[in-house]
Amino acid sequence: MSRVTIYGINACDTMKKARAWLEEHGVGHDFHDYKTAGIDRARLQAWISAVGWETLLNRSGTTFRKLPDSDKQGLDEARAMALMLAQPSMIRRPVLESGKGAPLVGFRAEAYAARFP
Repeated sequence: MSRVTIYGINACDTMKKARAWLEEHGVGHDFHDYKTAGIDRARLQAWISAVGWETLLNRSGTTFRKLPDSDKQGLDEARAMALMLAQPSMIRRPVLESGKGAPLVGFRAEAYAARFP
């Protein structure tokens, strides 16, 4: 099996759970910290095309909640993408690219088990 790439933020508890699951199940992976390394527009657009901006935008996170109400109103794909590019911590995490199907967004052990039987 080829290595997968998991995108997120190092200090995130959900990221730690996802990485632990991958390690426990012998899934080789690379980690991309988009808080320190950023995320490029083309990759973010590919994720949006695959799963939708509504799935990717983490509206429950502190970064989004601290935005002025004017930035939260009338969100569409272009505005959501601009927010996520400017502040990648607004991207729900983890995002896992496996080369098989759409990226997995968030961590659910059942979804990972289905992707890596």
